[in-house]
Amino acid sequence: MRRQMVAAMALAWLAVGGWCAAQQPNIVFLLADDLGYGELGCQGNSQIPTPHIDAIAQQGIRFTQAYVAGPNCSPSRAGLFTGKIPTRFGYEFNPIGARNEDPAIGLPLSEVTLADMLHARGYATGLVGKWHLGGTAAYHPLRRGFDEFFGFLHEGHTFVPTPYDGVTSMFRRRSLPGGGSGRWEKPGVIYSTHMGHDEPDYDANNPIVRQSQPVDEQSYLTEAFTREAVSFIRRHREQPFFLCVAYNAVHSPLQAPTQLLEPLAEIEDIHRRIFAAMLVSLDHSVGTLLQTLGECDIERQTWVVFLSDNGGPTRELTSSNAPLRGEKGSVYEGALRVPFLMRWPDRLPAGKVYDRPISSMDLLPTAAAISGAQWSESVDGRDLMPYLTGKVDGRPHEALFWRQGGRSALRHGDWKLVRLAQGSRAVRWELYDLAADISEAHDVASEHPDVLAEMQVRWSEFDAQMKPALF
Repeated sequence: MRRQMVAAMALAWLAVGGWCAAQQPNIVFLLADDLGYGELGCQGNSQIPTPHIDAIAQQGIRFTQAYVAGPNCSPSRAGLFTGKIPTRFGYEFNPIGARNEDPAIGLPLSEVTLADMLHARGYATGLVGKWHLGGTAAYHPLRRGFDEFFGFLHEGHTFVPTPYDGVTSMFRRRSLPGGGSGRWEKPGVIYSTHMGHDEPDYDANNPIVRQSQPVDEQSYLTEAFTREAVSFIRRHREQPFFLCVAYNAVHSPLQAPTQLLEPLAEIEDIHRRIFAAMLVSLDHSVGTLLQTLGECDIERQTWVVFLSDNGGPTRELTSSNAPLRGEKGSVYEGALRVPFLMRWPDRLPAGKVYDRPISSMDLLPTAAAISGAQWSESVDGRDLMPYLTGKVDGRPHEALFWRQGGRSALRHGDWKLVRLAQGSRAVRWELYDLAADISEAHDVASEHPDVLAEMQVRWSEFDAQMKPALF
């Protein structure tokens, strides 16, 4: 049934006149994992050098109010690949561990993905890195519009196989050898009890695969994913392609190439230094991919987007979401507002800062528009190109909605409503004026009861459109 549905949509999209391969730009998404809003040089961080990622902002557009569709990895990716609020189709929570292999859990097969759309327009489609939208056969990336896949299916993975040669690792532990809490070190490995639990079993039944077959990958994963992405670009340089490089950096476990730690010696805390080295490695990889586009003489016809899937988990990684409040998993800005950069030399201005709200959900309709595809009116995203080129004024979004269990939020204009509830506890409503208080430091619900009431009505209208959680 799904194959027939996608085929029918393909015929509709192929009927769109006036497009040919020469007019279809390449599309490259560079997706970081758990990168905080305040960690890049272009976002104001002078501690960790990120010149290659910063170059995307210098050569293109940096967005200061860019949001993702969910506060953690899987719902965020569901929104990116469908252009919809994930709770519209019940994709509300973040499956981890063995739940990834529950056959009932995955991006619903009724949803058409961005890869489906672009494949139907004749694009070569590739996913390198993390999937996390279903770990069983029905949800495999090759069945969701991608021609090629190299990576893993679950929420995380160690960066090198045991015995972790060539890296320095920091693993969470419930207790240290001999008992007690704090940190325990041996060459190349640090144990820490600061989170109160063990490192998740990321690699259990979660191999690195090429297409669907396990491979024995010995390289540091950030570098391995870059190697595979470079190969994809070089092999498909003569045709339009869509490539999503979904790095697992800087997601835990904290593992960095040991040689990258020495240049960061001024960072005294080894916890922070390992994180910084992981980000430096990611930046090197972004530089390699941008250089490859130049060497293939296709950089001017390639739309490049860099973003994070959600805000950083500060206690876990030391990640900074400054100046925002909160971290991954919350519904404050620090979970939902992310670093977001875009470059397309032939179509977009260089060195621009765009300060109106956008969403990762906008990437689907934008990609559809520039590739000549049609997209469903049911998507929540907007085609950004008219706004970015100055053809259309105003905000792409007047309202954005999020829900994950008892945590929910609505942004309307510059007002942000936060709804907090858990179990039988009373619901708590908070109200923030983001124009005056980007850090959400001052709850003004009691000062603006009329605005609070109006926002609650709007929230209820959105919430009524959402489906119950699938899992």
